Amino acid sequence: MSEQSGAKRPELQELPQVRERLSFLYLERCVINRHDSALTVTDARGVVHIPSASLSVVMLGPGTKIVHRAMELLGDSGASVVWVGEHGVRYYAHGRPLTHSSALLIAQAALVSNTRSRLAVARKMYQMRFPNEDVSKLTMQQLRGRDAARIRTVYRKASQKTGVPWNGRTYRPEDFTASDPVNMALSAAHACLYGIAHSVIVALGCSPGLGFVHTGHERSFVYDIADLYKAEITIPIAFEVAATGEAPENIGSLARRAVRDAVSNGQILERMTHDIQALLASPGGAANEEPFANTVRLWDEKQGEVRNALSYGKELEEEEPELEPGYGRVMGEDE
Repeated sequence: MSEQSGAKRPELQELPQVRERLSFLYLERCVINRHDSALTVTDARGVVHIPSASLSVVMLGPGTKIVHRAMELLGDSGASVVWVGEHGVRYYAHGRPLTHSSALLIAQAALVSNTRSRLAVARKMYQMRFPNEDVSKLTMQQLRGRDAARIRTVYRKASQKTGVPWNGRTYRPEDFTASDPVNMALSAAHACLYGIAHSVIVALGCSPGLGFVHTGHERSFVYDIADLYKAEITIPIAFEVAATGEAPENIGSLARRAVRDAVSNGQILERMTHDIQALLASPGGAANEEPFANTVRLWDEKQGEVRNALSYGKELEEEEPELEPGYGRVMGEDE
């Protein structure tokens, strides 16, 4: 069988980094195919071509059909694919990360596994929300109380500014329309923010499930990161959407478009990338390494790490172990 036509698979270094990409693309009730290096999205209105390398995350909603070649393209481009439910508010699964390195993941696991370092990272997160306060001595209970008061103030000010009544956060994940318009808008807007945070986290090779403030859920770290930006992005947007008086069936799509427009300049991706690396970094630590380097090493209980693709077992010889035939290439590349 002859090889399939299409653009040559790009090298990892040729791809735009996550901070340079579009934040997210939500699709529903369409067919997704591939033409060279672009996705083709077809629905009743026609066909749209979208360069795959420009995408950070593709959110696939109800009624979407995607062919294998399109998934192959997204995988080669390093874009995350997230399967979501109606209105994008339920998460089902996601695709592969952009990075090859596990440096940030190792740092994240080490930090979250120690009570003292976990508390230090949690304090860093709260410090981002209270830039003018000193939270270095506060306990988690004190931090939660301070943040709850802050969020109540944000809701109250947004309500006063837009004239939208606020009676508290109430929603049912299994029934999007079972709450008032502002809570519906909050659910839809937060879902977009979760998708963006999830895509950056997995693109950097981190674990969505290893949270520092949240715990016990497969997306705990997603909620940690998204919470850093809700007061600035999604809460004001939700109140503005609710103030339009749109019918409930339009609230979800209107909120998604508003979030898309608010983050279309890509700054949120750059900020999330920087913030995650800053939260997990330590002087001279593994988290400071280039996260997109395609490097595989072997663990050693005394030296920490040793070189991969070498013929070990000649400990008595003074010279460096010789490369075996066929070794020396980067693992994972084609023969």
